[in-house]
Amino acid sequence: MNGSVYDQPIAREHTCSVKFDARKAVFGRDDVIPAWVADMDFPAPEAVTRALTERAQHPVYGYTLFPDSLYEAMIQWFESRHGWGIQRDWIVMAPGVVPSLNAACLAFAQPGEGVIIQPPVYPPFFSSVRDTGRTVIENPLMADETGDYRMDLEHLEQCAARPEAKVLLLCSPHNPVGRVWREAELVQVLDIARRHGLVVLSDEIHCDLTYPDKPVHRVLATLAEGDDALITAVAPSKTFNMPGLGLSALVIPDPERRKAMKSVFDRLHLPQCNPFSIAGFEAGYRHGGPWRDDLMAYLQGNRDFLVQEVNRRLPGIRTSAPEGTYLIWLDCRGLKLDDTALKRFFVQQAGVGLNPGLSFGSQGSGFMRLNIGCPRAVLAQILDRIEAALQRPGQGS
Repeated sequence: MNGSVYDQPIAREHTCSVKFDARKAVFGRDDVIPAWVADMDFPAPEAVTRALTERAQHPVYGYTLFPDSLYEAMIQWFESRHGWGIQRDWIVMAPGVVPSLNAACLAFAQPGEGVIIQPPVYPPFFSSVRDTGRTVIENPLMADETGDYRMDLEHLEQCAARPEAKVLLLCSPHNPVGRVWREAELVQVLDIARRHGLVVLSDEIHCDLTYPDKPVHRVLATLAEGDDALITAVAPSKTFNMPGLGLSALVIPDPERRKAMKSVFDRLHLPQCNPFSIAGFEAGYRHGGPWRDDLMAYLQGNRDFLVQEVNRRLPGIRTSAPEGTYLIWLDCRGLKLDDTALKRFFVQQAGVGLNPGLSFGSQGSGFMRLNIGCPRAVLAQILDRIEAALQRPGQGS
């Protein structure tokens, strides 16, 4: 697969696409360029499409078992790509990473007890805690003047020491700031969790979407000790651009914690046995490696183009290259707009649909998240629209 394939536009309107067909509901107009929800405008690997087509040719779509070959494909992928040896009985199939966040809150914290998150962070980290009746404990990330984020580990220790703190939800690589956590940071996180008896759910859904010119992602579990209370959430959905198939996996070495998570899913009757999800999951992990490598090369070009042009052409907005994910965290505080006016500027004046930073927590105030998983020509249009809007009299009003 080469760049020309990624440059080829694909019409996604009228396919019930959230990213495209929900624009009117989300932004109040249906002509914004959508660069928000985290899926990409690229075709999934041919092997995935072929597997789905072959499964569709059998005309019965009944209740489906998880085949041994599915587990084998996943285990081989993480061994070869991340040096992570997963045992078959550690794996619990799950209906998605977001349901798994909720399940971890239900399984390992009682109503009113605390769950630590590190904002600005993916909005379901907040809702999974609040909607299950648990209490959010914020351990905000810290950013330097260049926009480089790091964990406040001293404050994390204080949060973990609170008697009500039971769970840490870790986002690695981090959405939306694009940070790939360093081994030394992750070791300290595990040390803190161990000292204070925290269960850690590490959301590593973006673990395959890291750039070759940036630090290598370390799966937290590869640094863990045998008795660490650790759950790792992974999925092929972001890697191979098939989040609509809705299947993920949890890796839980400890049998009692495995049982606790399975119990939540069973109690809620959450089904995971969609035959198409199973076919796509296996095909991605088994055959998608070359596609993923080509994807990251294209995304790196998009990333570098976008970052350079933002910092060169858009006064009041700055950004830096993420180490992972296809999401760019735009610092718009130089525009001196409140969050309502900032969203209005991008939607009404620039005609671009982004995720408001405030939805990632109060620490995201003044920021916007932009999805670069699209043809480079679309990014050029986005930049042109924003630049033109900034040059109009009364911009941001």
